[in-house]
Amino acid sequence: QVQLVESGGGSVQPGGSLRLSCVASESIASAYALSWFRRAPGKRRELVAVTSGTTVNYGESVKGRFTMSRDNAKNTIFLQMDSLKPEDTAVYQCHAGLTPADAWGRGIQVTVSS
Repeated sequence: QVQLVESGGGSVQPGGSLRLSCVASESIASAYALSWFRRAPGKRRELVAVTSGTTVNYGESVKGRFTMSRDNAKNTIFLQMDSLKPEDTAVYQCHAGLTPADAWGRGIQVTVSS
């Protein structure tokens, strides 16, 4: 089963930036979808960004601030987060839609606070 490991989280002040990485243990080039989700305390899991090809779709709350990209040669997906707000504070998880089983990262904390 493919393993996903996130990195790049941490604490940042409002207006700052972070870049999350998600490295897969095997190739994810054949994934039918690659996604970033987040869950804030007391809230439901929220889709941040998803790509099933060349197009990336973003959640309304992050449009224009976050950018998702991928490097198939390195089995890695990225989430560039700019103009961060306190409401972006959450645990961020990457996800790969694969056959026969999807893969999820364990999650990484992002805290935006002054």
